[in-house]
Amino acid sequence: MSTDTNKSKTAGRIILAAGSIMCLWVGAALVSALSSVGWSVSTLAGQYMTSVGMVKPLHTLVDYYTHIKGIEYLICVAFFVAFPVFFKYVNKAPKAVKTVKAIK
Repeated sequence: MSTDTNKSKTAGRIILAAGSIMCLWVGAALVSALSSVGWSVSTLAGQYMTSVGMVKPLHTLVDYYTHIKGIEYLICVAFFVAFPVFFKYVNKAPKAVKTVKAIK
């Protein structure tokens, strides 16, 4: 029984050590990346999103207008969905309230 406990403690310690080493490595990589961009988190995030393809650089006015138009259409669809729901919520039939006259 004690050997099973010792094995599980050893395995737990190995996993903890590996996690700690990975955490230190990620921290060092983040500090190094921030140092290389002048400690600007937004610049680092922008460079990351551009490099992985989440954000594409807009080189011409047509590229920019096409991007904005797509966002505008998404906003319109959101309003077309939200407005009927909000209208139904606002125009609910009032509930009848039962009142009782107090006797003096």
